[in-house]
Amino acid sequence: MKILVLNSGSSSVKFQLMRMEDESLLAKGLVEKIGSSDAIITYLPEGKNRIREIREVLNHSVAIEIVLSLLLHPQHGVIRDKREIDGIGHRVVHGGEDFSESTLITEKVKATIRKCIQFAPLHNPHNLKGIEACEALLPGTPQVGVFDTAFHQTIPPQAFIYGLPYALYKKLRIRRYGFHGTSHNYIAHRAAEFMKRPIQGLKIITCHLGNGASIAAVDGGRSVDTTMGFTPLEGLIMGTRCGSIDPALVPYIMEREKLGTKEIDAIMNKNSGMLGLTETSNDMREIEQDAARGSERHQLAIEIYCYYIKKYIGAYMAALGGLDAVVFTGGVGENSRLVRRLVTQGLAHLGIAIDLKKNEANERDISAGPVKVLIVPTNEELAIAKDTRHILETADRTALAPVPEPAEKRPADFQPQETAKLVLLWARNAELEPAALAAKLSQSLGRRVETAVVERELQRLSLVAAPGNLKKPPKK
Repeated sequence: MKILVLNSGSSSVKFQLMRMEDESLLAKGLVEKIGSSDAIITYLPEGKNRIREIREVLNHSVAIEIVLSLLLHPQHGVIRDKREIDGIGHRVVHGGEDFSESTLITEKVKATIRKCIQFAPLHNPHNLKGIEACEALLPGTPQVGVFDTAFHQTIPPQAFIYGLPYALYKKLRIRRYGFHGTSHNYIAHRAAEFMKRPIQGLKIITCHLGNGASIAAVDGGRSVDTTMGFTPLEGLIMGTRCGSIDPALVPYIMEREKLGTKEIDAIMNKNSGMLGLTETSNDMREIEQDAARGSERHQLAIEIYCYYIKKYIGAYMAALGGLDAVVFTGGVGENSRLVRRLVTQGLAHLGIAIDLKKNEANERDISAGPVKVLIVPTNEELAIAKDTRHILETADRTALAPVPEPAEKRPADFQPQETAKLVLLWARNAELEPAALAAKLSQSLGRRVETAVVERELQRLSLVAAPGNLKKPPKK
């Protein structure tokens, strides 16, 4: 069985083709700067030379068409026919409260992904573009959605409900969702395999530390808490994200600096974290080098970064009621000896200690106490491929060839990006009638959209119960 794994971003498509019998990598690559005349295509077939070229790539469909042409290339390809691709696994950032596991993609699933655009407007629309491009280019090939949020759907209410008016959770589904779920799930299971113990009996804290960073408390293989929240901004200090701060700082900074919502959002997401603290870099390797050269600012930034991680490890140890292992992964977690040493320093009384020589050697097990401290490389692409294989092997065979939705149910000339804008308008204006939504959408698109067209699209997405009777955001 061969599985194609796709991660479709706003202007990129990252891909891997895997042979699942031995979980080997056949080829991988990246298409960057989609939508431009100077897009960068990188392709590395296993055992062959790396290929890099620059060419025009106007959209995601063209990008995926290029991916397929590379995989099928007479000299550089690794398959002879696209029918050799048995399934496609897609990374999907947000599944809301609708998906607690990976799932076969159907029209209903796509509609739910569209509905979740309100939670991830920068990611879900592009994830959908990848799915729809594959439908056109590989018709009949089953596709599976693997959701970043799914693993954290086992978190109990006391851990995911914020101290805001409960009505906001009921109306707007404001809650902690958590991210990096595919990675946390994968490394928790890999740690259990390394320890040669069933994961059902283990309490594990997984630390995914990269430019984006999060920690999860995993009890018996189930996530019970995680640091990222409604968005990936909450929790740890990251490469460019500030992590958890006093929320009153947001209006205070906006008022004092005369900023709008987009500007304050950019500060917190793109100009804070290690970049904001050092004012030079968000690359931990460069920061450590400057700290070693005596920069007090860079030394302080590393200490702040590690203090947050240490604090959450202590909190999650209390939440779990014990601990069997702490696992480090991600670019920083797997490679920064300094970060691992500072994070675990002073935790011996909790059973967490490391062997400094093993830590310097980057060994898998660096423990020097009763709690295992492990370095486990993450492999989200393999995790997506394994989930896809499992879905294809266990799904009802009739479900693997989904019947297309009747054409008359789709509003004419209604494009996926227009559906995305409609969903966002609906989420922000849940009380409006279809006519008012149609007017707002017309203004946004710069063309007239009929009320009946909006009503039909809302019905197709299950966002309207009957013509002229809009639902409020669903109650759970």
